[in-house]
Amino acid sequence: MPPSSSMALTMLNGLLIEDSSPPTLLHQISKTPQLDTFNYQSCFMQDLFAHFPEVLFIHRTYNPRGKVLYTFLVDGPRVQLEGPLARTVFFAIPTNEDAKGLAQMFQVFKKFNPAWERVCTILVDPHFLLLPTLTMEFPTAEVLLSAFHICKFLQGKFYQLSLEKPVQNVLLSSLQSTMCSATAGNLRKLYTLLSNCIPSTRLPELHSHWLLNDRIWLAHRWRSRAQSNRYFQSLEITAHLLSQFFGTTPFEKQGMASVFRYMQQNHSDKASLNLAVAPKDNHTPSDAILESPSTEQLVEARIQHSLNAICTGPAAQLCLGELAVVQKSMHLIGSGSEKVNIQILEDTHNVQPQAPASCSCYFNQAFHLPCRHILAMLSARHQVLQPDMLQAQWTSGCAASLDSILGSKWSATLDKHLAVTLLTEEVGRLLQHCSKEEFERRYSTLRELADSWIGPYEQVQL
Repeated sequence: MPPSSSMALTMLNGLLIEDSSPPTLLHQISKTPQLDTFNYQSCFMQDLFAHFPEVLFIHRTYNPRGKVLYTFLVDGPRVQLEGPLARTVFFAIPTNEDAKGLAQMFQVFKKFNPAWERVCTILVDPHFLLLPTLTMEFPTAEVLLSAFHICKFLQGKFYQLSLEKPVQNVLLSSLQSTMCSATAGNLRKLYTLLSNCIPSTRLPELHSHWLLNDRIWLAHRWRSRAQSNRYFQSLEITAHLLSQFFGTTPFEKQGMASVFRYMQQNHSDKASLNLAVAPKDNHTPSDAILESPSTEQLVEARIQHSLNAICTGPAAQLCLGELAVVQKSMHLIGSGSEKVNIQILEDTHNVQPQAPASCSCYFNQAFHLPCRHILAMLSARHQVLQPDMLQAQWTSGCAASLDSILGSKWSATLDKHLAVTLLTEEVGRLLQHCSKEEFERRYSTLRELADSWIGPYEQVQL
């Protein structure tokens, strides 16, 4: 690898990557915030893949610009790493997500990883369409749908169908239970439940026949219930982190810098590798498992998934930006009889939690979308977005470009109204909590200002 590429990686978005070994490869770092092509693998990642090449898990993350990040992770019975991103062995952003672009990406991966010839199984998501390219580059590997991606696919469909709340809860609970014990009998029960609960006209959308494909589940069934639970939690947070860091910004350099910063701050490579190595005939997990994801992280991951499942692309893009603010901020939440007060280190706003949820902030008033304050409320209550929280034009399936939405929704009058309303509310709060003398002084100042702007006392009531 040319020295200039190594230096470019070291200075990627101002982030110094403190790896005991230099990065193995990096291609086409440009002076702009975007990356046309990007491939990265540290020496530790290369070593990890060389230890466990049998099963390769591929996860895809899209950003607002339409660029896609491919994350390769090792999988299988011998891999005991369960922390978020701990099993990552390769990052890549292809020039284009077509046959040529993916072929180039896979060829780069193979060039730096001779162990690719020992890959037996590749796990992908249901929307991975370029399977011929994958099978051509890995001719001896079996390509299967991953249990995790099937689970996420079905969860998204349950939200999209706008089922009655009790039915939706039963399906989600049954799905979770089945994924943690994917026996042929449990899968058949879930298949029957879907057939009974989902309208026959919508049932084909769920591809429930996947539940009866035993080859898919053999790649997952070896895990115990506890192992399955940890496995799904780890992948849930991995997907959430990649979406948070890469999927919410149109600038690929910034997104990848955030990913690297997280890995630098949360992983101890050598210790992780020692935990991962286990005898081939011993599938018992080590007691020294990495820390499980927090409840808050799981809740935010589910909120993010519900946004992507229910909203149109532009709506999800706007709301994910609001969610990113929630994730990085402290928020104070107080409840009243009918409203919830949310403060995210900024002006206080009133949230009406009853559907359709509303907020006094400009974002919600202008776009009628879940804002950071509504999302903070959902996070605090361990809830997810529901279809009845959105207006019809924002629900999945409605086509609209982000530019047209932004142009049609902006209102100078509304902007002024909300600015004045927020200022008035803040002044009112201050007057309620000051002393009598201070109140008289401030009230007198407001009285004079109102009279000079609008008219005499008889016409103006403060």
